[in-house]
Amino acid sequence: MKKELDKTDKAVVCPFSRRGFLKGMVAAGVMASIPAGILRANAWERIQYEGEYDIFRNACPRNCYDTCSIKSYVRNGVLEFIEGAQESTFTDGALCVKGYAYPRRVYSPDRIKYPMKQIGRGTGNWKRISWDEALTEIADKIFELKKKDGSLLGMALDKYSGNFGITHYGVEGMMSSLGYTSRFVGTPCWPAGIDAQNFDMGNMWCNDPEDFVKAKYIIIWGGNPAWNSMHTMKFIYEAQERGAKLVVIDPLLTQTAAKADLYVRVKTSQDGVLALGMARHIVDKGLYNTEFVEKFSKGFDEFVSYLKENVTVEWAAEESGVSAEVIREIAEEYAKAEPGTIWAGYGLQRHMNGGVNVRAIDALAAMTGNIGKEGGGVRYGHLQTWGFNYNAMVQKQPEGSLGYLGKDTIKSEFTKEQEGGAQYSDRTININKLAESILTTDEPPIRLLWVACKNPFGQDFDRPKLQRAFEKLEMVVVVDQFFNETVQNADIVLPATTLFEEYTVNVSYWHYWLSINEKAIPEQYEARSDLQIAAMLSKKMNELEAGSCTFPQIMDTKVWMEKEFNEGIHKFFGIKSWEDLRSGPKKAKLPSSASWHDRKFATPSGKYEFSSDLAAEYGHTKLPEHKVRRKAYDKFRVLTPHTQFGLHSQFINIDYMEDFNKEPFVYINPVSAKAKNIADGDMVKVFNKVGNVTVKAKLTDNVAEDVILMYEAWFRKADYNVQNLVDDESSDMGSFKTGAPGVAIHDQFADIAKA
Repeated sequence: MKKELDKTDKAVVCPFSRRGFLKGMVAAGVMASIPAGILRANAWERIQYEGEYDIFRNACPRNCYDTCSIKSYVRNGVLEFIEGAQESTFTDGALCVKGYAYPRRVYSPDRIKYPMKQIGRGTGNWKRISWDEALTEIADKIFELKKKDGSLLGMALDKYSGNFGITHYGVEGMMSSLGYTSRFVGTPCWPAGIDAQNFDMGNMWCNDPEDFVKAKYIIIWGGNPAWNSMHTMKFIYEAQERGAKLVVIDPLLTQTAAKADLYVRVKTSQDGVLALGMARHIVDKGLYNTEFVEKFSKGFDEFVSYLKENVTVEWAAEESGVSAEVIREIAEEYAKAEPGTIWAGYGLQRHMNGGVNVRAIDALAAMTGNIGKEGGGVRYGHLQTWGFNYNAMVQKQPEGSLGYLGKDTIKSEFTKEQEGGAQYSDRTININKLAESILTTDEPPIRLLWVACKNPFGQDFDRPKLQRAFEKLEMVVVVDQFFNETVQNADIVLPATTLFEEYTVNVSYWHYWLSINEKAIPEQYEARSDLQIAAMLSKKMNELEAGSCTFPQIMDTKVWMEKEFNEGIHKFFGIKSWEDLRSGPKKAKLPSSASWHDRKFATPSGKYEFSSDLAAEYGHTKLPEHKVRRKAYDKFRVLTPHTQFGLHSQFINIDYMEDFNKEPFVYINPVSAKAKNIADGDMVKVFNKVGNVTVKAKLTDNVAEDVILMYEAWFRKADYNVQNLVDDESSDMGSFKTGAPGVAIHDQFADIAKA
């Protein structure tokens, strides 16, 4: 940082126009990824930034592979522009289209500026109130619940991935500081795959993505990094330039698939079948790695017996939709590659058989000896760099607090177990059953819901049921930046800061870089961070009743950030203190870029486990056996993946983003559209047993004839929500490591007709 900012609380207005935003994107090179025709040929010129700036270090805290390191440029207390940090060889000076929209997110006229109270939930009749009024009303309700129920189990927290800054686990700390409460736990994102990799290897750990350049054969299976991890793509391109073959396996012809040497369209949720067919061919040809399976694995002979008795390449071809010839081709090429690597995307495990799919893919890497090799491995994700203190999260309940007397609490994959074994605990509920749980939980029922870092109406399942569930709640408090659909169903909304208005620290679940996030500008209007809100609520609670809340009343987010560091983090990243990060992000110091490089696995046997007794304990087969996919309950399979222009319900609502992504569509194959008498651009109704969505149709053969595609997003000007079509059916795994099964997001079906 060049100089200290004037510590002013004055809010600012947007310092530049939409034209300036587009020009800035051109200057940063991001326009190369934007489809031609969106902008006129002479609509830009390279923008020049002149004058003196205060430069800050920030990091994107979104739930994204890339967790980009950012340099922010501030003048006179105004964030004028940002760029990727050049010091990170992963971010490499660039950001995605979403990242470059951050300044407009900060200064958006649509941003929630003050605490607000809705007079009649869902009416849109909002009244501005003071922070004192908001906190007093919330505190009074908390005391009312405690008196009525004898505990705070009627107060529930629904929080997930809207901000992955480490200090944001202070929201959980706030709940603990009030007493024992109800917590929605687990994850909708990746739990089946986490369990699968833990059964196979004892932990979830992936190679450094920067070592893709060392691979000779790359399979991207059920992922679309050209959209969702653009920084990884440069390493994949370099591998191709060095002679590596890129194979993309996906039900959709994605932007990543378009860049592949071979695109393989697999039937949705039949990835495990395809992997088993490949494994059978590798066994038949004797192409497995004898040293690995004999020295470093358990149960390989059992797996071979299963394959020979139950799997043929022809069967796999019929079930997966991939020809036997192609199955044999990619199996042989992958097995012979030195090394070969597989990227297992999160989409392929969002099925009722999703965990088994991942286990079958893991088995391919293990039997070919590609686990433990640089340029090899099965890349799913990791938490190796998350060893913080979680100081903000670990708070004690007030003395005399009463809580749940049932089974042990469920821990999310990011939480750190607290010491001690109190008789009471929080009551834990599956985060993927939010609507059902609110409607059915009793003794006591859920009365007050606190929502932070999450937009359940945009992210959760069975939206019509969720609407009924919210009507049952006595109070809903939402902390957010915009008036999204969840805020529309709240009683009180508290304005949240952006990442540029607070201190925190960020790491990735994909790459190995650590980034500091400095407070670059003052809190805008009356926005406050999650930590500040917790401190303010604690102060109000204790004013009304001494000893009722234990959360420290510290408002300085820098103090909280400093407390998250420890000697382990310092040593792992080669720093003496967090201040070393002011000069740029730092990468973890590892002996190898390969996960499991010493072939010492964290399983009970210490080996890779083709046959897992632990999997059997959790109700699964010991081996990665075939599991039948969900039976179709309607004509078309509905896929609702992430879009390039947003993340869940974030970014697309920003007005500047409308230049690139003006409206939603449902994508349908031309053959299927013709049968339904649907033309390109027609308004159509997509409907099923859950609900319906009315949207414009776009014809494309990028989707199969039995599939329709709708990208998950929140548009500020459109009544569009894919969750109207998604039920809360569970996936097969997730309970072991995340405490609750995942959700079969892509095992959904619907029909379509002209509106």
